[in-house]
Amino acid sequence: MEINNNKSQVPDVTRQLTQLMIEKDTAAMNKILDSHFTLTHLTGYVQPKQEWYAEIESERMKYYSYKEVKTSVEIDGDKATFVGQNILDARIWGTRNNWRLQQTMQLEKRNGNWIILKSVATTF
Repeated sequence: MEINNNKSQVPDVTRQLTQLMIEKDTAAMNKILDSHFTLTHLTGYVQPKQEWYAEIESERMKYYSYKEVKTSVEIDGDKATFVGQNILDARIWGTRNNWRLQQTMQLEKRNGNWIILKSVATTF
């Protein structure tokens, strides 16, 4: 039962992150992202969390909506790997597009909650 519960909790926290990105709620994002969280962009640039927050707050990165295509979760104890494919409507550094993004996220369970350690974006 614990594994099945975890397998539903992991996608839930990643969906929460995407919704908070759309809402520009970096304070709430901070509660589910590790203090050393990084986002690796399609370009390969590894962006620290605070820099990413500044991009969201200034709307240099503006997220509008997303449509989930496919997800998978692998759990090993208190560690998890989530792979999610979304069509993300976003304007990134001046270019708005429906991005076909695959996010591979590493998570860790802490005090009963899944925390996102890092996310790596590719296309699918």
